Amino acid sequence: MNPTPYPAPPPGQRGESRPVAPGLRRFDPEIETTDYQAMLDTLDSAIDEACHKVERGRVYDAENEKVRIKWIRALTYTANVRRQAVTDRDLEELAEQVEALKDRRGSGS
Repeated sequence: MNPTPYPAPPPGQRGESRPVAPGLRRFDPEIETTDYQAMLDTLDSAIDEACHKVERGRVYDAENEKVRIKWIRALTYTANVRRQAVTDRDLEELAEQVEALKDRRGSGS
């Protein structure tokens, strides 16, 4: 039974049966959301693939240009998500450092 109120996606849209482009990593729901390095590695792979499609894609007609524009949008979105993940990681590290300083100061050292 599907635990969400939304219907399950049809086969081929769940991710497990679709091929992954060379160099890209398949999304792994088991990865911790605080495992920033794994997230950044996946985002870097996606950015590299989008750059490849944008820079080396063959554009012979208007329809292919529409696809290229979609790749550009995907690239900009992914780059923004990567920037936010880096910001989140840095903020988490700073919060840990502040807590460590508070603990040291509170213990009299």
